[in-house]
Amino acid sequence: MALRGGLPTEAGFVGVEGPRLVEEALQSGCPIAAVLFSESGDRHRDRLAPLLHPDQIAFPILRTTDHLFEGLADTEHPQGVAALVKPRTVTLDDLLSAPASACAPLLVVLAGVQDPGNVGTILRTAAAFGATGAIAAASGQSGTASPYSPKALRASAGATLHLPVLAGMSLAILLTQLRIANVHALASSVHDTLGVHLPAQSGFSPSLLGDAVSPLLLPWQVDWCQPIALLVGNEGAGLSEEIVRSADARIRIPMASGVESLNAAAAAAVLFYEAARQRSTLQAKREGTP
Repeated sequence: MALRGGLPTEAGFVGVEGPRLVEEALQSGCPIAAVLFSESGDRHRDRLAPLLHPDQIAFPILRTTDHLFEGLADTEHPQGVAALVKPRTVTLDDLLSAPASACAPLLVVLAGVQDPGNVGTILRTAAAFGATGAIAAASGQSGTASPYSPKALRASAGATLHLPVLAGMSLAILLTQLRIANVHALASSVHDTLGVHLPAQSGFSPSLLGDAVSPLLLPWQVDWCQPIALLVGNEGAGLSEEIVRSADARIRIPMASGVESLNAAAAAAVLFYEAARQRSTLQAKREGTP
């Protein structure tokens, strides 16, 4: 059920399938319940052998037939290796504390992203560009697909097992908690019918907002070295107007005329690239490197 149904076990373990995901699971430091090989899957044992040393593991390594493995696998052409892994448990307080390697918390908030492929791709992108954590939240009538479903895990290429992820939090409560913690919530936006524009070189700062409602910023106008939570909405409907108004600012990617919007995962990649550019520049200055 953990593999094909995408449901966690009673103890909270989820299924991962394929040598790449099993390798990521073994390297993640997350608890492992078991690793399973099929007859043909034995060809991957050499690749995983350094992570399966008997003196260092406390879980069974199981074997089954190709026929039985195909019956429980989620993929159409299974590669014969799977594992049960328990994702790390994190709290909001954990996410609000930036690791020593980061200048400030940089979070991605999935608010009603329903396609598990998009969920996984966004998490992979966020991790690649230095995000310090992620939150999967519901937005009104729209829930977010589980980051630990088989399709989402494959799309993340295992990044979900390394990036701290908090799932199931109410978006309204989250926004309140972010405000209390002085983390700036940025709503990714397609339209500019709300709020105001800030000057081209303003840089986002609460002192600049005054009484403005949801100012509209371009990616390079945001100071990504501040504590930031980027809200990514539903693929079709985006973020609700209520959520957009509750955010500290909106952020929009300028595009050529005739193109209405980007895919949610593509938009997240553009924004997190700018965040990584700014944050790496700051880190270089701190270390005194050119």
